[in-house]
Amino acid sequence: MPKNISLVKDKLFENIFNYAKGGIAIVGMRGEWIKVNDSIVKQLGYSEEELYKISFQDITHKDDLDIDLENMRLLVQGKIENYEIEKRYFHKNGDIIWALLSVSLVRDEQGLPMYFISQIHDISKQKTDRDQLRVMLNVAKEQNSRLASFAEIITHNLRTHSSNLMILFEFLEEESHSLVKDENFELLKESIFNLNETVTHLTEVAKIKSVEESKIEALNLSDFVTRAIYNVSALAKNINCTIINQVDVSARVKGIPAFLDSIILNFITNAMKYRSPNRDAVIKLSSEVKDDFVVFHVEDNGLGIDLEKFGDKIFQMYKTFHRNKDAIGIGLFITKNHIESIGGHVEVKSRVDSGTTFSVFLKAA
Repeated sequence: MPKNISLVKDKLFENIFNYAKGGIAIVGMRGEWIKVNDSIVKQLGYSEEELYKISFQDITHKDDLDIDLENMRLLVQGKIENYEIEKRYFHKNGDIIWALLSVSLVRDEQGLPMYFISQIHDISKQKTDRDQLRVMLNVAKEQNSRLASFAEIITHNLRTHSSNLMILFEFLEEESHSLVKDENFELLKESIFNLNETVTHLTEVAKIKSVEESKIEALNLSDFVTRAIYNVSALAKNINCTIINQVDVSARVKGIPAFLDSIILNFITNAMKYRSPNRDAVIKLSSEVKDDFVVFHVEDNGLGIDLEKFGDKIFQMYKTFHRNKDAIGIGLFITKNHIESIGGHVEVKSRVDSGTTFSVFLKAA
């Protein structure tokens, strides 16, 4: 190779070595620093001269030293070609520096080990961020657990008190016939019934929790849809509603049987409840696969929802969008939470006086 080309290559290598953003070092077989670039000097706080007087073992955290030395031994024995580990170095000022260390071995023409090339990237900030995130997640988990316990206690107590009120009211109704005709007594009766209904709803909401992966089963979506259609067949016949089932018989989803039953039944009965008085109700059920999800579509030709007006309120608790006397605004709220608790989500498309399509994304089994 011409001498000038060799010099150019040597200069190029030197520039890459010195000005690389990450730390690069040539380390001897006993762990001594042979050559380091500016990034390592900045990361560790030692000057080049200071580093050349010590070995990497001198500034490695003792808990990380053994795994580093073991990997070096495997490199020398030819059992691995390179390795990458997270390890801690001591900065000159005593601080701990977390680094991502990548190491490879250079051999001579006879295959004998000459030196190690180490790439050292400071990941202290990422480690700190990860640790903070882990702490925050643990705090959130603990808070959620406390809130769940609080909700259970509150709903239990409310249920007890409302039941007692109902029993006392019934005693009064039986024993004091004169009160039955009193207008205030009727108002009290209605308030107690409303309280009981609210407590029932809150109890259902309090039961909704994220589901452990071990409790989720592989379920045949078509079987559950068929059963739901059978359960509403009398109602469908009574209101002259046609249900078209085009769900793939082989579609399998991850879920909890009780949740899946509730989800499907809720959307079908909702479509019936909000049918248009101007035409016979038609509900079309279908499925498709999208990425890791089986999407269950429930399409109707009913009243529809003004999404510009109510789009962000559809799944909120106690929100209703039509003057249906049976509507209380709890079903969609609970259904959405059931869907999300098994790792899915729901989307909605709707046009006023044209119909609504709910698309339920369920994890494919």
